[in-house]
Amino acid sequence: MKHGKKYVDSAKLYNKTNLYEVAEALDLVIKTGKAKFDETVELHVRLGVDGRHADQQVRGAVVLPNGTGKNVRALVFCKEDKVQTALDAGADYAGSDELIQKINAGWMDFDVVIATPDMMGVVGRLGKVLGPRGLMPNPKAGTVTPDVAKAVAEAKAGKIEYRLDKTNIIHCPIGKVSFGVEKLEENLTALMNAINAAKPAAAKGQYVRSCTVASTMGPGVHINPAKVS
Repeated sequence: MKHGKKYVDSAKLYNKTNLYEVAEALDLVIKTGKAKFDETVELHVRLGVDGRHADQQVRGAVVLPNGTGKNVRALVFCKEDKVQTALDAGADYAGSDELIQKINAGWMDFDVVIATPDMMGVVGRLGKVLGPRGLMPNPKAGTVTPDVAKAVAEAKAGKIEYRLDKTNIIHCPIGKVSFGVEKLEENLTALMNAINAAKPAAAKGQYVRSCTVASTMGPGVHINPAKVS
């Protein structure tokens, strides 16, 4: 794969084979983030589990102490009596059938989907649309709940969901380059604490196999797994 000049120049600032301390790795990510926009910083964690087995799934949610730096657009599926509650809590959209029709027609102008339990029979029909985008409401992530006000507030505050992909890697945003090392480290620590706490009993051997941070357009910097386990 051929990379641009900025990427190549950034890659010269660090040793690709090194395993860095958390703060040092984040400092390098900031220095290598040379795009003209405020790049998102992502954490990629490969775990020593096999997600094909139900007892080795790793999934949950955590509120990042410093948020993600993104203006989160929240959509709530609820009955009419909770629509105003959701909107008052900060939801951008709230309702039921009319929203489902819009989504089926291709509308996707939202970042998180929350649903009350009594709406899941209807929302389930959107599985093929929301599922591949990681937007399907889920009880483990706290996005299927009768307390829509709390769920909306958490989403707006920077709550993110983490889960394994098909290669047993978790990919999550932990903020923006502009956050600086301290805030990014606080977010990374909160996320890793949640991932470590979610370790399945069936997991054997080394749990955190590798840990990498990277900005949107920058190269990946490897963190010593022992420092985040």
